[in-house]
Amino acid sequence: WDLVCQKRWQVPLEQTTYLLGWGLGYVGFGAACDRFGRRAAFISPLMLSIPLGVAVALAVNYVMMALLRLFFGAMLAGTFLSLYVARLELCDPPHRLVVTMGAGFCWVFGELLLPGLAAACKEWRLLQGAITLGLALPALCYWCPSLFPESARWLLATCQLERGRRALRSLAEGNGLFLEDDFYTAEHLLAEEPTSLSEELPQPRFHHLWEIFCTRVIWKNSLILGFTAFIGSGIRHCFTRNLAPYPPHFYLPYFLVTTGEAAALLFLCLTVDRFGRRPVLLLSTILMGISALLLLALTPYLMAWLILAVSVLGILTSQTVTALSIFFASEVLPTVVRGAGLGLILAASTVGLAATPLLDIHPSRGFFLHHVVFASFAILSVLSIMLLPETSGRPLPDSMREGESQRRPPLFRSTRCRRDHLPLLSPRSGDGAYDPASYARLVTATKKMLGAHSGSDAQLRMELLPEPPPHDSPAEGM
Repeated sequence: WDLVCQKRWQVPLEQTTYLLGWGLGYVGFGAACDRFGRRAAFISPLMLSIPLGVAVALAVNYVMMALLRLFFGAMLAGTFLSLYVARLELCDPPHRLVVTMGAGFCWVFGELLLPGLAAACKEWRLLQGAITLGLALPALCYWCPSLFPESARWLLATCQLERGRRALRSLAEGNGLFLEDDFYTAEHLLAEEPTSLSEELPQPRFHHLWEIFCTRVIWKNSLILGFTAFIGSGIRHCFTRNLAPYPPHFYLPYFLVTTGEAAALLFLCLTVDRFGRRPVLLLSTILMGISALLLLALTPYLMAWLILAVSVLGILTSQTVTALSIFFASEVLPTVVRGAGLGLILAASTVGLAATPLLDIHPSRGFFLHHVVFASFAILSVLSIMLLPETSGRPLPDSMREGESQRRPPLFRSTRCRRDHLPLLSPRSGDGAYDPASYARLVTATKKMLGAHSGSDAQLRMELLPEPPPHDSPAEGM
């Protein structure tokens, strides 16, 4: 449609519309993910994306293409979000990071293949058709539950016991583990809710998006991580803009950003499990803010190679902040609202990404203000990260109560032990607030101590009291 010269502004406008579709899809399908399940929220947008992709390839004008791309982006966002959540909930704590980062490497591999596919197609309609064909291949296997299983964690967290039993049995038998039927009883599946066990099974209970805003800790953690994800995505334009003078003008920024994403994922794989989520996020945010401030204040005085090095460092750290914020949020949010909460955070990240095409509409306007605002936000987010809890090696929270019970660890660990480690009162990680065995031992030991103490006091009083004088018998007086 000759989108050049006077119509050039329509290209970044279409990109902004496409990202808007991703944001709407994150919010909408995130809520559907908590209401209808991870599998339904994955299959539905995947099936709808195929006719929408074909319609985009057959669009007859610009307006039709922009609107269809908006809905197409929403379907892709729903597929990505539900798959992200379901994959996370299938993993145990030691493998959550590796599996999630491995899926991120697959995403990066697809981004690296996209320019070659575009060069092979040489026409955007053929490229859109090739992408739609790639979506149709997994859609053909929707009938196979073993390829797209429902999250057993979500089923049990929402008290859907029958479906939870079937899901757990299918996973166990798929791994070659055959358990007795007693393992799948309600007492085992709902061990954390003994009050709900009665003659009748508890009814399924679903949570909604607005319940996040009624909490204190969950809303605070979501707000902080959404803020950092927004900054990490939005500030990236401040660094990629400095790559424009270097040839090739189109491919260098694209491949540098994509390889930077792969390097960021590799850095997270090597550091996050060892040092923790919060310290790595804090370090990455500090480096990102320093890079932005250096470019903001000293760009006219720095050499070209130094500007390029600081820009590359900023790209790497911004990718790290975005990826870790999303992963951190998926671990902090409870299962019953994980889809909706993570959808909000991913939508905030998409809003930050939309800053790049918006600034491209008028390249000479607004860049300095954008740089100042996001550099200031990066410094502000450093202080807010201190309020986050640490989730490394911990199980995922399932209920709203578990999500509210997360507290941030102390900033500095004390070298002196100030806690009295009594054998009878030693804390154990697996016990709850009340342990009958420990309480019984405590009562028995206390009684023995009190008995021994009272016996020793009686003996001491016997020794300290003077002996009474002997009374003369009547026979001796006579």
